[in-house]
Amino acid sequence: MIEEIREEVPEEPTAQPDPAEPAGEQDPSTEKEYDKAKEEAAEEAASDDAAGSDDAARYLELAQRTQAELENLRKRAARDIAQAGQRAKANLVRELLPVVDNLERALATANPEEDHLAEGVRLVHVELVNTLERNGIKAFDPAGEPFDPNVHEAISMREGDNGSGLVLDVVEKGYKLGDNVIRPARVVVSS
Repeated sequence: MIEEIREEVPEEPTAQPDPAEPAGEQDPSTEKEYDKAKEEAAEEAASDDAAGSDDAARYLELAQRTQAELENLRKRAARDIAQAGQRAKANLVRELLPVVDNLERALATANPEEDHLAEGVRLVHVELVNTLERNGIKAFDPAGEPFDPNVHEAISMREGDNGSGLVLDVVEKGYKLGDNVIRPARVVVSS
């Protein structure tokens, strides 16, 4: 009876392989098409990788350039801040210099009888000059030097014994902050 049932059941059709998938014994033309498609896919992937590496190189260069610009900006900002500080210091010193000049005049005309008052003025003058020096302000007295219009201001001329163009007298000392002249020395020049 089992044999009878087996004979009556029709056999299932054999599944056909997918032509895109390689099988043990397929048509050689199908295998060539498959190999060609596989090579094209590999080439496309390689070109995508090359394009990706070109993009990566471009982005790396852009990042490096941006980083360099940022560093330059930081340096420029630091330099600008330092220069602004120097200008502010120079402006304050310009306003204080007449005070130093007046203290020096007071000391020059001090009455020996009023020694205690002159001593107080001397102490204030010394403290103010020391404060200026601690902040990089240097006085210069160009007596006997050749006249230089970059650091001297001629207020008059007179006959001199040692030739012309020399500083004979200094009316007001000059002051520098580093190499920058804050106030030129006011001088009398020989003619």
